Amino acid sequence: MSINETFKALSDENRRKILDLLQNGDMTAGDIAKHFEMSKPGVSQHLSILKNAELVYAIKKGQYVYYSLNSTVFQDVLKWIIQFNSTTKGEDL
Repeated sequence: MSINETFKALSDENRRKILDLLQNGDMTAGDIAKHFEMSKPGVSQHLSILKNAELVYAIKKGQYVYYSLNSTVFQDVLKWIIQFNSTTKGEDL
């Protein structure tokens, strides 16, 4: 996982909304698409970017693919951000 890919994926409002939706549980692409005014291929493209950034998992169950959050990546990003707070403590800026 590249931190650049992660931030690129998070930079789009639609992808952030998809991640918000997935906080409530696994969803199919069709279920996710119902929350947007864009084509299903458009939603699939956003899901592909999230998958490539490893922010979501895609698991095939029968004829459907279910998407779920990969919380490990969020923990890694948070650790990366927190390191800046801990390195500036006690320093005059």
